[in-house]
Amino acid sequence: MPKAIGEDQGVIVVSNRLPVSLECDGGICHSSPVSGGLVTALSPVLTASKGVWIGWAGAPDVEGVDAALRLFSEDTGYTLRQVGLTSEQIENFYFGFTNQIIWPLFHASNFECNFNPEYWRAYLDVNALFAFRTVESGDEDDYVWVHDYHLMHVAKYMREAGDCRRTGFFLHIPFPSVDCFKRLPWRAELLEALLEYDQIGLQTLHDRRNFIRAVSALLPHVTVSGRGQVVRAKIGSRTVKIGAFPISIDYKKFYKTARSASVRKSAQQVHKALPSSQVILGIDRLDYTKGIPHRLRAMHQLLTDHPEIQGKLSLLQVVVPSRAAIPMYAELKKEIERLVGQINGEFSVPGYVPIHYQYRNLSFDELIAYYRACSIALVTPLRDGMNLVAKEYCAANVERTGVLVLSEFAGAAAQLRNGAILVNPFDVEGVAAAIHQAYTMEKKMRQRRMDRMRESIRKNDIFKWVDSFFASAFAK
Repeated sequence: MPKAIGEDQGVIVVSNRLPVSLECDGGICHSSPVSGGLVTALSPVLTASKGVWIGWAGAPDVEGVDAALRLFSEDTGYTLRQVGLTSEQIENFYFGFTNQIIWPLFHASNFECNFNPEYWRAYLDVNALFAFRTVESGDEDDYVWVHDYHLMHVAKYMREAGDCRRTGFFLHIPFPSVDCFKRLPWRAELLEALLEYDQIGLQTLHDRRNFIRAVSALLPHVTVSGRGQVVRAKIGSRTVKIGAFPISIDYKKFYKTARSASVRKSAQQVHKALPSSQVILGIDRLDYTKGIPHRLRAMHQLLTDHPEIQGKLSLLQVVVPSRAAIPMYAELKKEIERLVGQINGEFSVPGYVPIHYQYRNLSFDELIAYYRACSIALVTPLRDGMNLVAKEYCAANVERTGVLVLSEFAGAAAQLRNGAILVNPFDVEGVAAAIHQAYTMEKKMRQRRMDRMRESIRKNDIFKWVDSFFASAFAK
């Protein structure tokens, strides 16, 4: 338990998805745990407080879900409670409002947002459902911690229902500039709903500045004051804390797994299968914010500018399937595969293929083996709240000789700038030059840079993130 939370303090976590994966057939559902930093960090807190995790099970409401969740709760020591959604709500709320409005808007994407009023109404309805489920859960002194852009209105509906428990909110994605945010037709309503929380956490100081500027521009009756990690907004008689709390990873888990004999052997097999002297790793969920086509064009530029490295350097690009039902994601996949084919067709020779492309999910051990096998990590999102791949790569780099090439538009850049090679992902020639710099970097310089990043990540892990959020939330 974080030091800020007393032994008798209950905690309720609210997120779009529950920390389980369900497979249902004929009214019988089986559950399996979902891995991830948030689950790793919050599960011990919920177990110790006998808390509650509220969310959607990931599929239309079917018979057998509640029974599966009860069995899962018995194993974990905390309660899972589902918010059942209809197929129409999933379509308009999840695929509509969150994925066609908030996601591109908050990532300053070039894609046009679909400001469909039906999506907005569905978002409000679903947030009301989550709020109702929260109101009827737990005890009157529990702390309610809501996560991410799907559920920005939950505290507002809790207040309207007379629930006065302390609430916190954490935004895992970036907060956009005020000019970008102003495009949202429901901009003031969204800010006012967020300010119903007692504490708002954002990833970086840059995100917090953007949020405060939006509040100042759109809600002139709100005054913000203070300095440091956490500032305060005054709304009438209420005070809301607004802070920057960069999320992180379970460093010890990645480090320990990377040192295991099985992962070491797997990493050797990966490197043996890719005969280049150095292998670059790109691993991203299928999303237009990740800058995968830009990265591939940079590889083309590199191979054109430096023909002497052909045969000595290759890219292993893993794309994790995501949101395949949305047309622009299907188009993105086609564009990636077209670029891979073009580059391989132009630069491949017998015994050498410059781009090794995989479109699939990786197990945790496979992921760590890939981290260990590759001497350069290419993490170049066009915009990212944090990007934990950058931190995971460093934690798993037990030889300490890897080089991280990192987008300056990733939240992780603020923490890792003293070790990473920072790039503008839109600058194809600049990224190509950075890859060449990484390829030619001497071992001692690699180790100095990697040591700085690893130490920073070790000191500021996922558990410190939880501690810092709660310490601020419970501070007077």
